[in-house]
Amino acid sequence: MSDIEFDFGFTAVTEHELEAVQLAQDEAVLNKSGLDKTQQKCDTLYNMIKPLLNNLAKNPEKDYIYWEGKLRLKKIEEFSDKLDEVYNK
Repeated sequence: MSDIEFDFGFTAVTEHELEAVQLAQDEAVLNKSGLDKTQQKCDTLYNMIKPLLNNLAKNPEKDYIYWEGKLRLKKIEEFSDKLDEVYNK
């Protein structure tokens, strides 16, 4: 008798249990999508900030960085606008 018994590998569940599993799966998909978007923002921000830090680290033996005032303000405002754009996407 045991030679002809076969387990098909499924378990009966109630409709409520099935809905709970499906809801959890849907939430997981939404969370993954949000996580991917957040990771992309972090990567973009990192790639924007890293060159600035690399440039600031150049020539550590010098005490001062020369950066013309008018150009400095323009560049800072442009960079700030780009940061805001990425952050608010």
